[in-house]
Amino acid sequence: MRKRIKRLMVVLYGAVLLLLGSILFSSSYSPDLVYKGSSKLHENAAIHAGDSNDGVPLNLGILYSLENKMYPDLQKCSNIPLRAQNYHRGDYWVLQNYIPADMSFGCNESITFTTHADYTFLTNLDPVTARWQGPVSMSVYSPGEDFEATVATIMYLRECVSWEIRKLVTFHLIFHDAHAPREVPATEALLGRKIDCSSGPPHLTNVTTYRRRMKLLYPINLARNVARLASQTYFVFPADVELYPSVNFIPEFFKMLKKPDVSNTTDPRVFVLSIFEVKNNVKVPETKNELLPLLKTGEAIPFHKHLCPACHRIPKAKEWLDAPVEPGMSVFHVAKRTLPHQSWEPIYVGTNQEPLYDERLSWEGKSDKMTQMYVMCLDKYEFHVLDTAFLVHRPGIKTLSRDAFRNGVIASQNTLLNTKIKPEYRLIYGSGNNCSL
Repeated sequence: MRKRIKRLMVVLYGAVLLLLGSILFSSSYSPDLVYKGSSKLHENAAIHAGDSNDGVPLNLGILYSLENKMYPDLQKCSNIPLRAQNYHRGDYWVLQNYIPADMSFGCNESITFTTHADYTFLTNLDPVTARWQGPVSMSVYSPGEDFEATVATIMYLRECVSWEIRKLVTFHLIFHDAHAPREVPATEALLGRKIDCSSGPPHLTNVTTYRRRMKLLYPINLARNVARLASQTYFVFPADVELYPSVNFIPEFFKMLKKPDVSNTTDPRVFVLSIFEVKNNVKVPETKNELLPLLKTGEAIPFHKHLCPACHRIPKAKEWLDAPVEPGMSVFHVAKRTLPHQSWEPIYVGTNQEPLYDERLSWEGKSDKMTQMYVMCLDKYEFHVLDTAFLVHRPGIKTLSRDAFRNGVIASQNTLLNTKIKPEYRLIYGSGNNCSL
């Protein structure tokens, strides 16, 4: 109901804007959605009237902003307290806000990087928080004996590695109800622990976790949903913890919201970041100006180039690379997830109004985002590709490897998708709009 009311507000607001714009500026607005490389995208969106407020008259700049057109409730959103809550979801226990960040954020003050992992990947939080400089909502899969190792790793990172992890990251622990830990200490007891930093970090490489020993599947979509739903902020950025964002994203994104919308529709939209990989010995670039030379020398490549190129190749990818780097942040191109991009798995900034991920799908089985993408396609989502923002995977070029266990899981999950999940989605959501599942 809330989503339906918001959609109605946006449609009515858009109708008012279009009527007013047609009266005042009928000769200056074109509805075409084209890429920024042609220099038309911002010309189409802006109302040219002098040099005030980025080309928008001062008395209409606020009225025509992306924020007021698409997110009229942003400044009236409700703050969410950082309060511990335990609940059962499917076959799993969720300890939400089990180890909270020291800082709390108002709903319209920042953007939450929502992510997930098991404890062996938590060291990635150091570079992520250093770059993000905003709240992080982190789900950690911690079955059985992994629970104790997870807690020890989190406490060491908070106390001994980075003040930003302690200030910015809130941890939610998840375990299967058939693989519960022996003990679940109270949050207050954990926060009161004395950590000996001189003893060194926990051993995280070449370890056989309880999860792997028991051959438990990683509930990636449950972890994604838990982290996203626990966010304190209006805007959320669901991403993998090994993906490091370019710098200054949050302030530049909020500045962009004050600009005119590049789209003449009121269709829902999300904001997409391009993704890349770099070689092991390469410093992860912080800006697009640092990234481009690495791509020319082959020290950086598009994400999953050797695994699944179609999964992360953004529309107009070549034009994105060739476009001049301009100050600030803008939308480079407005895309749809239709042919020939039906396999695209974009990583994007959105809100908690976007569809959730299907929790029946595991990481090992792959294709875990396809159902969400299908629903978004049917709902006519626009994917606004950003011009200067990007993600870089933790250094090391990914290559294809054989995994007999995972191959078996993929086969089983494909059967589940084809015989049960896909028919359900077509029954409930329908088909059309050139959407593929």
